[in-house]
Amino acid sequence: MNAHGLLPRPSTVRPSSGAFTLVPATALDAPRELASVAAWLRATLGPPTGCALLPPEGPEQGRLTLALDPDLGAEAYRLRVTSSGVWITGGDAAGVFNGAQVFRQLLPPAALRRAPVAGAPMTAPAVEIEDRPAYGWRGCMLDVARHFMPKADLLRFVDLLALHRLNVLHLHLTDDQGWRLEIAKYPRLTSVGGWRPASMLGSRQHETVVGRPHGGFYTADDVREIVAYAAERFVTVVPEIDLPGHTQAVVAAYPELGLRPTEVRTGWGVSEDILDVTSPAALEFCRDVLDEVMELFPSSHIGIGGDECPGDPAARAAFIGAVAEHVAAAGRTPYAWDEILEGGATPGTTVAAWRGPKATTVAARAGHRVVACPDMSVYLDYRQSESPDEPIPVGPPLTLRDVHAFDPVPADMDERDRPLVIGAQCNVWTEHMEDTRAVDYMVFPRLCAFAEVVWAAERTPYEEFAGRLEVHTARLDALGVEYRPQEGPKPWQSRPDAPGWPMSRADREAVIAGFGVGEGPAVHP
Repeated sequence: MNAHGLLPRPSTVRPSSGAFTLVPATALDAPRELASVAAWLRATLGPPTGCALLPPEGPEQGRLTLALDPDLGAEAYRLRVTSSGVWITGGDAAGVFNGAQVFRQLLPPAALRRAPVAGAPMTAPAVEIEDRPAYGWRGCMLDVARHFMPKADLLRFVDLLALHRLNVLHLHLTDDQGWRLEIAKYPRLTSVGGWRPASMLGSRQHETVVGRPHGGFYTADDVREIVAYAAERFVTVVPEIDLPGHTQAVVAAYPELGLRPTEVRTGWGVSEDILDVTSPAALEFCRDVLDEVMELFPSSHIGIGGDECPGDPAARAAFIGAVAEHVAAAGRTPYAWDEILEGGATPGTTVAAWRGPKATTVAARAGHRVVACPDMSVYLDYRQSESPDEPIPVGPPLTLRDVHAFDPVPADMDERDRPLVIGAQCNVWTEHMEDTRAVDYMVFPRLCAFAEVVWAAERTPYEEFAGRLEVHTARLDALGVEYRPQEGPKPWQSRPDAPGWPMSRADREAVIAGFGVGEGPAVHP
């Protein structure tokens, strides 16, 4: 089945005759090791189908059977649907969950609603599917610092990632414009750094500010809930505390850690108000914060930022190196943006390569594991077409077809370095996405194309993908996702009040070429 939650790719499907009909008496049979998957399936399919999916106790009309077969491999699954039953087998629990998501998509779109809307029984076509992911890291970075996403909306976002069989949620929790995580030892990070008095309207080049306060943060218990909820859906939450740049909100809360007093930033762009990278107190602060972060987030990777930081390169490199070593000493893997390569990244650091395919190649050549996320392929804040009706259009156009064409492994990468590309992620920067409706519009359906890329070892033609997407958008409708229509934004999705800063693809390519990966900081538009 292809990544993103569309119907399975034709190459993985072996159609059979007949269909399986879900009826109230349908039973769900699962071993103890799959109890959590069975519980999720009951909670998800039960309400819209009217089927309790209870364990079998006697004669029933059909049965869903969950099973494990380690020979399939991690996250892989085999799905068999006949007129008499459904068998979902996984290489591990995550594989069974993936297969269950596929079965869910074989049913009518109404099966994705939260309550029944039709009285007729739901059926799934008889098929046999066996599939496995191409990459182990299939992620999405969500920036909740520029615009905070409330917990309920974030849990919904996790469900949407899981539907598309993405397995990493990289949370960008801190930035100049806000600190979004409760830290017990430093309460002013949220009481002061967690809100700003105003925000920019549109792109920063227009310098228009609206005096409407914005804020919010996740408590420690919120985080525990989010992490557990995601884990039940086999999504790992990777936290990012951006250091030592993008820390104006920190300095606003604790001026002694910075170079000068300041306030939480109200504008977009890169700030000069950063942590004092020569200060032992600033380094101790980072260690304290990361200790609390690592207690809350059990993920193997811990994001430490390392990007877009002005100042002395040598001092910056020493500081971020000390931060990375602290994370590594705790048994975790530092995860940083590719600017960390400029000072010689700590061995074992995983690199998020955003400055074009060259950054992926450079990081792998240096011996680092790499998550590919080049901006011109997977930055979902970039405008979706040349149309002037696109809301707050920034950057070059990044179309659905462009995302579908993305390959995490650069064509010119040395064969021996290719295994170091452990996957990819799309990045959702939210300067221009002030609420969930705006996120829906910018993310979907481009995330669908991205998820297909990171799941499928063999790419299907775009036209074939687009045909399956037409079916899949009915599922997004059932889930209430306000995606971008193929013909362009609906009137209420446009933002004529908020001017953007569109850039041509050629101009952005020139900027990327000038980055000189490993030679200095770069700036996101």
